[in-house]
Amino acid sequence: MDFPSKLIEEAVNQVSKLPGIGKKTALRLVLHLVKEKPESTFALTEALASLRANIKFCTKCHNISDAGTCSICQSHRRDRSIICVVEDTKDVMAIENTAQYNGLYHVLGGVISPINGIGPSELKIESLVTRITQNAEETKEVILALSPTMEGDTTSFYIHKKIKELPVKISVISRGVPIGGDLEYADEITLGRSISGRTLFS
Repeated sequence: MDFPSKLIEEAVNQVSKLPGIGKKTALRLVLHLVKEKPESTFALTEALASLRANIKFCTKCHNISDAGTCSICQSHRRDRSIICVVEDTKDVMAIENTAQYNGLYHVLGGVISPINGIGPSELKIESLVTRITQNAEETKEVILALSPTMEGDTTSFYIHKKIKELPVKISVISRGVPIGGDLEYADEITLGRSISGRTLFS
């Protein structure tokens, strides 16, 4: 692809590093930014710079947060006896959009994937065990809400093995979510029913 400017080429190269964005889409976006008013482009760059400089992760559940503790963990309206274990923040957002769940979350930051060099130690599994242990009287149920893929199932089995001796009920979301699918792509009705119809982990 020939570029009229080295500046355009560098911008396209950077934008195309984003997931799901190829060089042609990146070029369209960059050319759009060039046509926009300067303040619009600067507002975008300032928002991204602020994001990287100021974003935090909740010290309790590891969800993305503006403060040390996220709004979900701080809320007194949440059912603190249930912890829903998810892979990433996008899964928290997907479940919240169903309006079918009112408990807490625990974000692992990924799933076990040896082929990608991700083992249990790279995930927030030990902090989950510690969290359950330290709040044994309060925590009654752990929902394993990981995507029904080989990696997700492997992670669920590993977590189950780590916490099965603890005094909590371990459940898994109903397989209304398609096998091999990602939670972020499931429609809200299917995902909501999966949460409501969760079953015991076995």
